Amino acid sequence: MIDTHMHADSRSGEDFGEMYLAGINTAITCSFYPFRIEHEMILLNHLNRILKLDTARAKEHGLDLKVALGIHPANANINPDTIFENLYKWIETKAIVAIGEIGLEDLTENEIDIFKRQLDIADETNSKVIIHTPRKNKREVLKEIMNIVPNHLDESQAVIDHINPNVIQDVIDTDYMLGLTVQPQKMEKEEAIAILDEYGFDKFLLNSDISNKPSDPLSVAKTIRELQRLGYAEGEINKVSHENAEKFFNLNTV
Repeated sequence: MIDTHMHADSRSGEDFGEMYLAGINTAITCSFYPFRIEHEMILLNHLNRILKLDTARAKEHGLDLKVALGIHPANANINPDTIFENLYKWIETKAIVAIGEIGLEDLTENEIDIFKRQLDIADETNSKVIIHTPRKNKREVLKEIMNIVPNHLDESQAVIDHINPNVIQDVIDTDYMLGLTVQPQKMEKEEAIAILDEYGFDKFLLNSDISNKPSDPLSVAKTIRELQRLGYAEGEINKVSHENAEKFFNLNTV
């Protein structure tokens, strides 16, 4: 199994061990600093910590941790140029599997500018992106994201994450991959399964988004097991368990 969106820097080694024992072999950790950053070097240090320390911590517990790095909209108050320079290096050395998570939160000018510039980097380097959508004003922000992306990047290179039953109709007929986040206060596994049941398994990724917020490190494993219990076809389950993620992110998994 693959958990396609988490925040390893906020979690303990015990969480990684529980995930591995539950059958999650691989996870993708994304960048997000949950406090106002006053200088870009603080963010750069944080991103390097994710890349070097958190991957090593996860490995100690059996979890193969892949990395997505970028400037989250919550951190859009900094001068981004140093981060962008490092993004090119990380992409060139294949240190990251995607630029992420990026996106919009409050629709500020800084957020929109930094979002567009990261989409341009993804287009230039043929990289995948993980796009955040917020808990509040999700439909309004999602609409703006969908207006912006096609002018900078092919939709097929992006996953729009944290999709829920309220907005699924807005994105289901696009070329984006869609992330289903099974997390307390976001979406229950039953809601994710209902979406898969109605729209099929081909364009969805599953994730827990475990972070500093209320979280369940095993939500992906629980959702997969529930799909099995309910009798869904193994070939369909495998798509959201790991196959879609392997193909989209071009992962070499263990």
